[in-house]
Amino acid sequence: MILLVLLASVLILVVTVIQYDEQTRDYNIQRFERKEAITKETIELELKNKTTYPVNTNNLAKIFQERIYEISSINKLNISIYDLSGELLKSSIANAFEKIDLEPIPVAVLKELAQNSNHKILKNREENGISYQSSYSYINDPKFKRIGILELQFTQDNSEIEHELKEFISRLSLVYLLMFIIAIALAYFLSSYITRSIQTISDKMQQTRLNERNEKIILNAASSEIEILVEAYNSMIDQLEESAAKLARSEREQAWREMAKQVAHEIKNPLTPMRLTVQSFERKFNPEDVNAKEKLAEYSQTLIQQIDVMSSIASAFSDFAKMPTQKREKIEVISVVKLALDIFNVQAVKFIPGEKEIYANLDKTQLIRIVTNLVKNACQASENEENPIVEVKVLSDGNAIKIIVSDNGKGISDDVKDLVFEPKFTTKTSGMGLGLGIIKNIIEAFDGSISFTSKEGIGTVFTVILPKT
Repeated sequence: MILLVLLASVLILVVTVIQYDEQTRDYNIQRFERKEAITKETIELELKNKTTYPVNTNNLAKIFQERIYEISSINKLNISIYDLSGELLKSSIANAFEKIDLEPIPVAVLKELAQNSNHKILKNREENGISYQSSYSYINDPKFKRIGILELQFTQDNSEIEHELKEFISRLSLVYLLMFIIAIALAYFLSSYITRSIQTISDKMQQTRLNERNEKIILNAASSEIEILVEAYNSMIDQLEESAAKLARSEREQAWREMAKQVAHEIKNPLTPMRLTVQSFERKFNPEDVNAKEKLAEYSQTLIQQIDVMSSIASAFSDFAKMPTQKREKIEVISVVKLALDIFNVQAVKFIPGEKEIYANLDKTQLIRIVTNLVKNACQASENEENPIVEVKVLSDGNAIKIIVSDNGKGISDDVKDLVFEPKFTTKTSGMGLGLGIIKNIIEAFDGSISFTSKEGIGTVFTVILPKT
């Protein structure tokens, strides 16, 4: 409503100014045309009937010696008479108040006049806020022979009209200012009345949560439209609770199905070689063989290795399923990270501490686990490079510590970047894809964050941010 009133006010003011300008311009043109017609008729009459001089170019100044001032005064025009080459013969300006340049007619104007089909041109100019309109046309003798050029100049002083326009606009602006203030007040009270109930609904909607019990809206007095909206919201709350329950149940079932499939798949991998080993042992074992003990030991070792693989699978899934238990203590982060890197006996791993000492309240074991997992992945990613480089940086960032692990490996393609922290996802030929998922749980348990950037063929940078307290 406010915008419409403001827009209407501006448009009316613009249209008013444009209309005034057009009316003023049309009025001045019509007024000048009337004066021009009367002046030309007077000059033609003078040449035909009243003069005793021969009508030619040389006598034009004599014919209008005194008459030009009278004609100029009657029609309120400046009159100048030129010969056909543009040289001034006679002008009424000597008796006028305006001061203008009395130079010959420019050559360009003479050419334009000669080429014009009506043999008449109009020129406009403005000086000191006053506009001058001039017309050029030929003077003909009674036999219609051209003997000179007539310039009629009309002074247009629009100051009075502009003053009236300013007064009108100021009065109109006051009226619309009053209307604008009234519109603001009316819009405020009207919108407050309309939105009072809507605000209640909006507050309830903002408090709506999928995993919590949501309250229904109860309004004592509201319009029929608002009541329909409230009923729709309350109905949506009932449907939301049903959908949330179904979704939670479906997610739990889906998670169990996925986990069961993954566990079954991982357990089948060691079971296959175990089955083949037992079958081979049953078919080839000879108790009387001289090397029977060695073969039995070899067979036992193979089974033990596969059993250890199954045990590690069970431990990995157990670690991922449970939230890591935190044991916060004040530790010196630089020395702990250096300790975690000591197990990597490769020249590719370089440790770059940002400071000599950084203290934080963290779990030492879990911090080592985070660093070890990230560095292990970086080493595996860059192992096929000619000059593998794995850099580990630790620095302080305000009230947090930042651990940056970068490598120059093959990088991670854009297609799988969103899956990096998903359980079961891995780009390697071995492993269960639970490592990054587990350390992400550890980091988030400390209210920290982990992110990465990667470019294929250049490398990957993982950044871990952990609070100091």
